[in-house]
Amino acid sequence: MTINHAVIQCSNGGDSPGLLRMHSNQSSDHIATRDNIAELLKNDVKVKVAGVDCDGLLRGKMMAKSKFLASVDGGFAMSSAIFGWDMHDLLHVTETSITTSSEGYADFLATPDLTTFRRLPFEDNIPFFLVTFSSQGRPVSACGRSLLGSICEKLLDSRGYTALAGVELEFMNFQTPSEDGYQDHSARRNLAGYLSRHSAKNLRPLTAGMFGYSATRPVAYKEYFYQLFDGAEKLSCNIESYHTESGPGVLEVALQVSPAKEMADKVTMFKFLAKATGIEHDVTPCFMAKPVYGLPGNSGHIHLSLVDADGKNVFARDDLDTDAPWPDVASLSDLGRHFLAGILDGLEDVMVLFAPTINSYKRLVENHWAPVNVSWGLEHRLSSVRLVSPPTCKPSATRFEVRLPGADLHPHYALAAILGLGWRGVEKKLGIKVPPSGSRPSHDAATPLPNTLERALARFRAPGSVSREIFPGEFVDFFAATREHEIQLYREAVTDWEFNRYIETV
Repeated sequence: MTINHAVIQCSNGGDSPGLLRMHSNQSSDHIATRDNIAELLKNDVKVKVAGVDCDGLLRGKMMAKSKFLASVDGGFAMSSAIFGWDMHDLLHVTETSITTSSEGYADFLATPDLTTFRRLPFEDNIPFFLVTFSSQGRPVSACGRSLLGSICEKLLDSRGYTALAGVELEFMNFQTPSEDGYQDHSARRNLAGYLSRHSAKNLRPLTAGMFGYSATRPVAYKEYFYQLFDGAEKLSCNIESYHTESGPGVLEVALQVSPAKEMADKVTMFKFLAKATGIEHDVTPCFMAKPVYGLPGNSGHIHLSLVDADGKNVFARDDLDTDAPWPDVASLSDLGRHFLAGILDGLEDVMVLFAPTINSYKRLVENHWAPVNVSWGLEHRLSSVRLVSPPTCKPSATRFEVRLPGADLHPHYALAAILGLGWRGVEKKLGIKVPPSGSRPSHDAATPLPNTLERALARFRAPGSVSREIFPGEFVDFFAATREHEIQLYREAVTDWEFNRYIETV
């Protein structure tokens, strides 16, 4: 289904709204199909393909054009180990039914998604395609593209609705050192080599201090910033706007609104672009949720609305509801209220999909513009869910901003969680049980969200968890095992804090 004119308004952090327009996944002159793919690639000799693993990382390879063309219909083999190890290629401590050593980490079938055709501006414009994974004729439940796609199809098939999403990413940018540091400017830049010999605390941000929305600071590294902006357009993950955020070397980008599955792809591709562009300019973009203690973290806020087959926003109410339970929802449709109720009802149980790393929870603390409890409110930026609706915007711009995710999010999993929760609320006709922020009695404390990965995991994997209602049980058990692996590695790690505290005193 094509929507030509859907528009929602999306905050670029802070108080300054910016207009985000839906943008096609393919901005080239040609849309790739089985019929024309050979013609589109006639001048190419190689093709790059990649899938998204359980940490949201791209895992891919280069292949000869002839091999790629042969795989368009039948797919190609790719090791299931990419779902059996972590982001540093350590096998997960607990195996799952999705990928096991007893089966020798048998290959999955990777099928190119022709709708994701792009050319990589930082790799001589070679063609690039994302893939989806299947095994024995069934989608791999851990494949985020399939997981999110199935939920989007459910909305489309049941009501004819399309989910539109916009994502804002904040990331800190560091000057990339050589292995020996910053003294020898002629030495080859080598971040991994540097970190093997030095503390990460000695990395230098592009700019020092706090200066959000600065008009001058981006000038110092304009070649990097301009190439990032232009490269995003070439890569079909267009930036609506970007600005410096309050923090050393921090940039925030707002990606143009797209259908939800395309938006998840675009977030993944933008991170790829930022890292590749950074290599050319000796810059290391960092999407950790909390890179530096004492400073605000890097957020990954998600804006979401639903539109019908005519492009009408179904969260918008035709007439103001003077009998609304709270003024905040007077312009929100009944369906929108059920959707919001569904999100709030399950936030605690899917927290691990919004905050998937140990570091994620260092960002979610008070006094740093991050939510810490189950909360919502009209234009309320300290709540977990910010409702944007009239009178602060046009009805067509009505939407929810879920402010829990950090920049370390797995975009496919996070969007699947929001849609799954919201649609569960619609199907069950749930009512909003949580009063909006600002109207809650002082003695009625908001429900705190899990504040560690371990606590979030316990809610996610519990037998009665909402996660098991909206996702296949196989996926829940799989992702739980990957997070247990992350927790165990953290338990065993000896941190700088421990070493500095105890080396002399005990």
